Amino acid sequence: MDRYGLICRSIYEDSDVTQRELSSILGISLGSVNKLVGECLKDGLIQNHSEYGKYSLTEKGMEYLEQYRVDGAVITAAGFGSRFVPLSFETPKGLLEVFGERMIERQIRQLHEAGITNITLIVGYLKEKFEYLIDKYNVKLFYNPEYTCKSTLATVYQGRELFYGKNMYLLVSDNWIRNNMFHTYECGSWYSSVYMEGDTSEWCVTANKKGKISSITIGGHDSWTLYGPAFLSKDFTETFFPLLESDYHRPGTEQCYWEHVLLNYIDKLDFYVNCQPEHQVYEFENLEELRLFDPKYRNHSDNEAMRLVSQVFHVKESAIRNIRCLKAGMTNKSFLFEVNNEHYICRIPGPGTELLINRKEEEASYHAVEPLDITEHIIYFDGDNGYKIAKYYEGSRNADAKNWDDIASCMALLRKLHQSELTVEHHFNLRERINFYEKLCQHHELLLFEDYTEVRGWMNHLLDRVERLNRPCCLSHIDSVADNFLFLPDGTVRLIDWEYSAMHDPLIDISMCSIYSYYDAEELDRLLEVYLERIPTPEERIATYAYAALGGFLWCLWAVFKSTEGEEFGEYTIIMYHYAKHYYKRIARLFPD
Repeated sequence: MDRYGLICRSIYEDSDVTQRELSSILGISLGSVNKLVGECLKDGLIQNHSEYGKYSLTEKGMEYLEQYRVDGAVITAAGFGSRFVPLSFETPKGLLEVFGERMIERQIRQLHEAGITNITLIVGYLKEKFEYLIDKYNVKLFYNPEYTCKSTLATVYQGRELFYGKNMYLLVSDNWIRNNMFHTYECGSWYSSVYMEGDTSEWCVTANKKGKISSITIGGHDSWTLYGPAFLSKDFTETFFPLLESDYHRPGTEQCYWEHVLLNYIDKLDFYVNCQPEHQVYEFENLEELRLFDPKYRNHSDNEAMRLVSQVFHVKESAIRNIRCLKAGMTNKSFLFEVNNEHYICRIPGPGTELLINRKEEEASYHAVEPLDITEHIIYFDGDNGYKIAKYYEGSRNADAKNWDDIASCMALLRKLHQSELTVEHHFNLRERINFYEKLCQHHELLLFEDYTEVRGWMNHLLDRVERLNRPCCLSHIDSVADNFLFLPDGTVRLIDWEYSAMHDPLIDISMCSIYSYYDAEELDRLLEVYLERIPTPEERIATYAYAALGGFLWCLWAVFKSTEGEEFGEYTIIMYHYAKHYYKRIARLFPD
């Protein structure tokens, strides 16, 4: 850290600054400041107006400072913010308001006050929500395509070109900074540092007397920690980014933070702490912390899901506690919460699901199976918008698709459902559903598979063939993935998430369970025997294979369409398409017409 530069910058920003104030700003003794000021005077960087007791920056001093001019700022805003559900389901964490001002806007405003207007936001999750900032603050948006599967190491890697040859701030959209700590000039690379008393899980640093970081550990006790903004000079970038690029390409670093590069190579880097006073920088870890800081969030979060829970349980929002994100499903988002010492799950329908799922029909299915007592306990269900609140079963687990004892229990539950003779008015029509999703894909002019026309013809043939079988029909779940079977501590099994349930040939549940579990054909044969508790007939095998093919084709189209909404399911699409072709060929080989 260039202390001459810091002296010049301090005088540039405040010509009335005293040596005692310089001592506080630089964090060094008054004697050291006196020596530095004398050397700056000698070098002609500043001049002394003894009659006023003030200093001013000379032309040479201004030229000296120019090498440290900040070129811009990069603000990372790509992540989901899972610890801030349900608020982050609707709003990216950086766009949440604290005391009436959005956190990212506060930082942009502070940067502008320091004369820094070249600002780029690296976005991903709900990227469209940030678009208004282009017009309001003339910022630029940079899209990180890896935001769903990798951490901030990948975020900074994707935006690496923004840093080369420049002096740049690296900020996080959801930091809240009380007093403006940004400057027109920065005289060395640093990371904001806050002192943590007692045990902490934050990244702890050790620095020498000049503030240069010598070591970093994750977790510690009574320590200065990496906390808040960072600044990367052009000289630092020349050394740092080759190391970051190397780590990015190394297997196993997908979930690493960009700070892991600091941790791994700090001995090679000229990097300093920028110690901040207490209550200056805030990183809110969850809604509970934000409630403590901004009283607004205790009872008025302006979030639909929180309002709903408050109304259903007749409590204030402050009574909704221990909120945490559950693994998002392929269709919906869910969060766990506690009210009156009881745990519940709130399901929030995913974007666009109102086009794909009839919630009134789902509600009808839940009502129909109530006598069987095989579903989760529903506290609230809205058949119009699909919001659902259900009991959370402490100590429960999902079925393991590779554990055949688990699968036997799941099949027993499906037999109970299928043999119950319960009915609903709605049916699951594979032909109609395939046509529906195909039209959605065509509407968006999506490029389908190279051999799609041929495979589509195969599916038409299978649809005709299973219709000729005239199979029996009963209430079926349709979404019989292993994750939808809950094993409770008392040994009972429950089947959750009935949004696709309808009247159909019950063998579709066996086929769907198989392809969702990524079973091969031999495993599907075994699954069918476990369900039937006997050797299947040729007709039953034909139907089961056909539903596996048609189900794979249907869900492949579904995944292709969902990609238009920014949702990607990786290899799932390919696997489902492969099932469509594989089971068609299996039927053609074993059971030719």
